[in-house]
Amino acid sequence: MKTLLSVESIHAHYGKSHVLQGVSLQVQEGELVTLLGRNGAGKTTTLKTIAGVMPPTQGQVRFAGESTSHLATHQVAQHGICLVPEHRGIFKLLTVEENLLLAQRKKSPWQLADVYRIFPRLQERRTNGGGQLSGGEQQMLAIGRALMNAPRLLMLDEPVEGLAPVIVEEIVAQLKTIKAAGVTILLVEQNLEVCTQLADRHYIIEQGCIVHEAGNAEFLADEAVKDRYLGVGLV
Repeated sequence: MKTLLSVESIHAHYGKSHVLQGVSLQVQEGELVTLLGRNGAGKTTTLKTIAGVMPPTQGQVRFAGESTSHLATHQVAQHGICLVPEHRGIFKLLTVEENLLLAQRKKSPWQLADVYRIFPRLQERRTNGGGQLSGGEQQMLAIGRALMNAPRLLMLDEPVEGLAPVIVEEIVAQLKTIKAAGVTILLVEQNLEVCTQLADRHYIIEQGCIVHEAGNAEFLADEAVKDRYLGVGLV
């Protein structure tokens, strides 16, 4: 497999706070990789740095072999890196369809009909305002809108947080479909069951450093690592 994303010893600061302290990770084309860790470990900051929202103070991000570390956010997006943030960023006064069409690229392999096929709920709600949707529907809309933008790398920040189990199952199935269609995904998520259903590999970050990397089967079997770094066991 070909390396699509390479994060090389990046450091990042919020003022004097040294949040990322030499984070390195790689994502191959077509993979789904998770970035796990406790609250405050640096997961969201890593995604923001890759997306160009927060420039690294040291190290670099390479995407498809090209350095993107010093590009503006919109230039990073033009390369095909798309971040769906935790707050989702839905335009609440626009309809579902207007939200989707805002992000549409003519050359995207994902057009409105494709998004509606994966997310039939959005088609049912297409004339509803973004503010009228449930949390799960808003998350589906945020992912659907990202697809319309032709992502080569889709980054998701806690997509199932706070959602009902039946909606979580729906979103997991939709992410499997998106991955099967060839979209590379970097996922930050606290729900370990979701992560192990979806991922090829896992990274664990603690205090701004990557402390563990494992394939899915190895990670599933390693209770000591899960307990040490995440403080939880799989139910």
